[in-house]
Amino acid sequence: MPHSLNRALAALALACAATLGTAADQPLTELPYTPGLDVKAMDTSAAPCEDFYQYACGGWMKNNPIPPDQARWDVYAKLADENKRFLWGILDNLARQTEGRSVPQQQIGDLFASCMDEATVDAQGIKPLAPWLERIDALKSIGELPGLLAALHLATADGGLLFSFDQNQDFGDSTRVIAFVSAGGLSLPDRDYYVQNDARMRGIRADYVAHVARMFELMGAAPGQAKRDAAVVLQIETALARPQLTRVQQRDPHRLHNQVDMRGLQRMAPRFGWADYLQSLGLSEQRVFNVTEPAFMRAMDQQLRTRPLGDIKAYLRWHLVHALAPQMASPFFQENFAFFGKALRGIPEPSPRWRRCVTLVDAELGEALGQEFVRRAFSPEQKTKTLHMTQQIEEAMAAEIKSLDWMSPATKKKALEKLATIVNKVGYPDRWRDYGPVRIARDDLLGNVQRATEFEQRRQLAKIGKPVDRGEWGMTPPTVNAYYNAQMNDINFPAGVLQPPLFDPKMDDGPNYGNTGGTIGHELTHGFDDEGRQFDAQGNLKNWWAPRDEKAFNARTQCLTDQYAQYTIVDDIKINSKLTLGEDLADLGGLVLALTAWKIEIATAPPAALREGFTPIQRFFIGFAQWACENTRPEQLRINAKIEPHSPGRYRVNGLVVNMPEFEQAFSCKPGQPMAPVKRCRVW
Repeated sequence: MPHSLNRALAALALACAATLGTAADQPLTELPYTPGLDVKAMDTSAAPCEDFYQYACGGWMKNNPIPPDQARWDVYAKLADENKRFLWGILDNLARQTEGRSVPQQQIGDLFASCMDEATVDAQGIKPLAPWLERIDALKSIGELPGLLAALHLATADGGLLFSFDQNQDFGDSTRVIAFVSAGGLSLPDRDYYVQNDARMRGIRADYVAHVARMFELMGAAPGQAKRDAAVVLQIETALARPQLTRVQQRDPHRLHNQVDMRGLQRMAPRFGWADYLQSLGLSEQRVFNVTEPAFMRAMDQQLRTRPLGDIKAYLRWHLVHALAPQMASPFFQENFAFFGKALRGIPEPSPRWRRCVTLVDAELGEALGQEFVRRAFSPEQKTKTLHMTQQIEEAMAAEIKSLDWMSPATKKKALEKLATIVNKVGYPDRWRDYGPVRIARDDLLGNVQRATEFEQRRQLAKIGKPVDRGEWGMTPPTVNAYYNAQMNDINFPAGVLQPPLFDPKMDDGPNYGNTGGTIGHELTHGFDDEGRQFDAQGNLKNWWAPRDEKAFNARTQCLTDQYAQYTIVDDIKINSKLTLGEDLADLGGLVLALTAWKIEIATAPPAALREGFTPIQRFFIGFAQWACENTRPEQLRINAKIEPHSPGRYRVNGLVVNMPEFEQAFSCKPGQPMAPVKRCRVW
């Protein structure tokens, strides 16, 4: 199902908006209830064998238009919005409370208060940026750049500042954490926005340059200088974009595995003082680096060697204001939204301020906020039921592997070993993160964000050279999402995604296994998709497949690649099925496993009668489909076609049931109908 959200989207979302909301826009004191199978969401005038997505989701699409502050609206987004409204109520109370708060409650309450205080933020204008702008202006040579860049990286966590420096598990040895140096330096959604030369992309680049110029003017530049600096920004970013790997190429972990020592790193970009940069980060002793894209590093070095210092300063000023604009005064908010929200994604208006402030607290102090959410909204019974379902689906996967006629016994043994070592994380971490050192002031939003960001950056970098913490989560508990981590070899289901209608304790098992069971199976299958299968049971990048089995696997995945390449996203743009293959494989595998687990669950139960007019297996498939109900703006669909590894919701439903003979039987489809084709794909 959907994968992780990132801080960039959270930052973009914090555009200017209303303050405390209208009568219809109020915080929640408890989470609302939507059933896991919602008959009102259906369009029963549609024939399930002709278009099952329309049949299951037609009513939802009709009754849930895209809100004016969103690029898309789906079941996940609607639940996320309800979670946010519930968190809004919690944060609003903590912000008003002055006594009796714990340290985490004080931190999240005061961060929310500082974000909601629009008047103070507006009164500060550009002042919060002044110290950084002075440091950039004071730059006398490229030799002084590393120290400044390190400080900017710590304060903003912005990979758009030339490159991204972070930590990760070593691809070759998952027990150790090493430094990662990754390609970055861009502001537009993808490298293709810089290198493709069709009319649409040229128009976007022209609008982008105009936006950058307006931001320079807001920082005090004269119009002529602002235009010149904006043109320089596009030139530098284009030079950095050209050598970057495409999204499809990035899906091959072997391409990203380029380990070097300090001398090797310095040879890739000799103009940049790596020793000074590392010293400024407190990592002077670091000697092992994984450079994900060496060609990018050489292109970056060329820009540092050939560009006048004034050009580099203009580039730094742009990325500074671009990174921090969502937390700045209204003119910066508005201009940031006008391009990145309205022009690029087609969103008519910015989100209400409360929603963006909740998102900000979740991004900066997520586990402190998560404790409040879990205490009120996630019961031990929910966790127990989810773990039970997870165990059943893992048992179904083991049986599936054992029964494969295309995989050799030796590879099956390795696959079963990997399956047996997968760690299941449900709801929330066993040990909560301590944000104690982060100073939060009620009247200093930008300072709060920078201090919280630096705390997290230093916490991450401090992992380098230390044993891997396998208990850590990559999502916060209120998040409506789930993920598989190939190097950790774990599957993770936050409490936020285990709420109705996605997981409904009041509902019969069919819809729950179709929905949440499908999500569990989806994440589990990621361990064995075209990318995840390249990591072994310990999370090392290692080929454990016999050549014959690998060839058989690729032949079966090609069937799915060919199938999805025929589907249209928007206009005449087809799905890039090489980009979406991993998610398409996980979708199909998840549905197969969830169906098997559900059959096991009901095997000893008495025969079930019709419920709301549907048989139990029909309810399974409808419940499965209704998580994917969505509406998306065409502008966002065009972006998705470039960068989104998930197929559109329609094909995450119809593209699966066409491969399920059980669906054909459940709805009495006739062979040859759209949902009952002659040819089917199957991997796991």
